[in-house]
Amino acid sequence: MTGRPRRRPSGARASSAARRAASDARGRLSDVTICIDGASRGNPGQAAIGVVVLAGGEPVCEVAERIGVATNNVAEYRALLRGLDEVSALGASMLHVQSDSELLVRQLLGEYKVRNETLLPLYREAVSKMRRFDRVHVFHVPRARNAAADALANRALDGEA
Repeated sequence: MTGRPRRRPSGARASSAARRAASDARGRLSDVTICIDGASRGNPGQAAIGVVVLAGGEPVCEVAERIGVATNNVAEYRALLRGLDEVSALGASMLHVQSDSELLVRQLLGEYKVRNETLLPLYREAVSKMRRFDRVHVFHVPRARNAAADALANRALDGEA
């Protein structure tokens, strides 16, 4: 069961100063951050994703969706893929990916091999989508610094999204 993405009303998107700071000469967003999180109740179990898209440090889009039964690692990758789709739609050229999943980050950085057959196609799809951007920075953050994406994933799991 998939929920609808939760988006901020257009009036609350980002301040004009934040948009100008993050936009290039053609008006597309040049520097965007996605904060992603996947969650599952049981492993595997009912799962959901949370994505926050930031431009100029201000939220532009939020997604909170149930994704059915999945492992936590699959949910993390699904959150990444959804975030990449959202950012592609904004026309961003430089992307920062922020995740509290050490496994996902280290796999994307090439520090860990992707050995799980379920994760491999998700990894390949993510790498393919990331190649569409001029620059991509992937980095790990402590869970406390990923609280907004975590809260969205948990709200979706609780049926509040």
